[in-house]
Amino acid sequence: MPKAVCLLSGGLDSSTCLAIAQREGYEIYALSFDYGQRHRIELEAAARIAQAAGVADHRTAKLDLRMFGGSALTSNIDVPKGRSAAQMSRDIPVTYVPARNTIFLSFALAWAEVLEASDIFIGVNALDYSGYPDCRPEFLDAFEHMANLATRTGVEHRTNLKIHAPLINMSKAEIVGMAVELGVDLALTHSCYDPDTDGRACRECDSCLLRAKGFAEAGVSDPVAP
Repeated sequence: MPKAVCLLSGGLDSSTCLAIAQREGYEIYALSFDYGQRHRIELEAAARIAQAAGVADHRTAKLDLRMFGGSALTSNIDVPKGRSAAQMSRDIPVTYVPARNTIFLSFALAWAEVLEASDIFIGVNALDYSGYPDCRPEFLDAFEHMANLATRTGVEHRTNLKIHAPLINMSKAEIVGMAVELGVDLALTHSCYDPDTDGRACRECDSCLLRAKGFAEAGVSDPVAP
């Protein structure tokens, strides 16, 4: 089986992305990040998903993006609540973490090089989501090009790195449908930006609202909804 590094946040998208990679026949090396985010609930979810999926290895990289801040997820900035779809799509929201996917993909690239793996999977989505600049296809294409120039295995033609983003053009409803089709245990996932101290989702942040919209449009009951 070819090896692939899969970024795993513990959310709906990354969990579905991992399941797609497994369906395509890859041996999965899952990578999560403890980067100083607002809560650790998503890390617990990632561990649950990795165990349930039976990945070859699951590692959590620790780094502190709070040293820079600049995001509602890494500094004392309120998470927006109750926004309409139009408001979500108007501007890049304060939940955007500066350069996060560039940093995460760089870690994935390092691990892929050690594994001599040519494939990295990331569950970014550009259609039914806030307009994060590091979720766009042109960003992923540029990173892929850079990665093949920047690694020893690439230069020596032992790997030919490919960034896979199978959810990039899917709606949230389509992602929910795909997760159900692939047998992802959605009760293990977590999507909220601002859960309470018991880990319960706020139901009002952009991520919660988009998740609810996706489940509703897919005609599927969300197992983590109250």
